[in-house]
Amino acid sequence: MRRTARLALGIMTAGLIAAGGAGIFVYSGAYDISATDQHTPPVYWAMQFMMRRAVAVRADESETPAGLAQAEVVRRGFALYHRNCVQCHGGPGFSPEPAALGMMPVPAYLVPVGREWTAAQIHWVVKNGIKMTAMPAWKHRMSEDDMWEVAAFVKHGLQYLSQAQYREAAANLPAPAARARPSGVEGGVGNAAAGRRAIDQYACATCHVIPGITGATRQVGPPLRGMASRSYIAGVLANTPRNMVRWLMSPQQVSPGSAMPDLGLREQDALDIAAYLATLHGD
Repeated sequence: MRRTARLALGIMTAGLIAAGGAGIFVYSGAYDISATDQHTPPVYWAMQFMMRRAVAVRADESETPAGLAQAEVVRRGFALYHRNCVQCHGGPGFSPEPAALGMMPVPAYLVPVGREWTAAQIHWVVKNGIKMTAMPAWKHRMSEDDMWEVAAFVKHGLQYLSQAQYREAAANLPAPAARARPSGVEGGVGNAAAGRRAIDQYACATCHVIPGITGATRQVGPPLRGMASRSYIAGVLANTPRNMVRWLMSPQQVSPGSAMPDLGLREQDALDIAAYLATLHGD
């Protein structure tokens, strides 16, 4: 018993010392966070290993649709990739945009990814993004079919295109169709839990204090605590669920000149965010 107690005390002491040392290291500012200096090898290895394991554990191979290697699916995936992904990841003969070249970690060139990863793993990353990188979660900006088509192109198309073939295919892409926006909101149902996730995906935290959202501490716009208890939205609309969705989707139509930008919310995301805001009672 005494040996066990001494061992437990030793482990607890070592843990406290390690935590204290880590706290001192963080507070000292000794680790260079500038994007002009690369990560140390242990930090880079840990990030890469953790990312690969996290994706492998969460990607469900059984969800992979049949026919992803079909030419038409890959062709549609190419169009989506070129319009949304090449800016950061590049392609044969296409350099990433200047902003992407300065990111740390640098966005991956995806030819090796297509060779080494499964389609389900690629789809999971496209859909959910990766923390501590600039990779966004495209689930709020693409349909499920679109995300699988991007995965199909990365897995079954990108690695087989020469520089000349990629440039020819890019030159022949039709202009993207204008995004259709619903003229009204009729009877949709929102999910507050999904709204709590979606509200972070539209950069709301960069301007508002929002309860329950990590990092939402900015006071550029009004704080959203107690939003459900307010009588008006933006001082012009009665605070009803339908009006909240209308405001979220078309703020410049509701209040021209407002600092609130049109973020291109999908209707379901607006419904979900409105449902979450409806839970924020009191101050």
